[in-house]
Amino acid sequence: MAAVTSIMRAHQILLAQLDTLLKPYDLTFARYEALVLLTFSRAGSLPLSKIGERLMVHPTSVTNTVDRLERAGLVRRMRNPRDGRGVLAEITDEGRDIVRRATADLMNAGFCMGMYDEAELDEMFGLLRTLRVAAGDFSS
Repeated sequence: MAAVTSIMRAHQILLAQLDTLLKPYDLTFARYEALVLLTFSRAGSLPLSKIGERLMVHPTSVTNTVDRLERAGLVRRMRNPRDGRGVLAEITDEGRDIVRRATADLMNAGFCMGMYDEAELDEMFGLLRTLRVAAGDFSS
């Protein structure tokens, strides 16, 4: 119970700090993650279902995230040219610029993890990796 409570509280603290850093860009960490994912995709676009799968969030959450990003002009929706039915989210030039600037701010802040050295971060990743692999988050 102590470990779970500590992890959940750490999540809340980090999310609040990251969201504060991203507020000048009118982003939450969830919207930032979606933009980064699109930035790293080959074509700068992905089907909404693939975004949900990669970010491990419910389709409703993806729709809401993309809605907000689209209203802000950071992504645009388009028909999937492969099948004409599916919907893709495509990052805009403004979205790319926001990701670049927001990432610089997050890096300068050490992603709010600056109180740990590299060895501690590696150890933490290893400990949490076990849980994530067991949950099917990714393969070992």
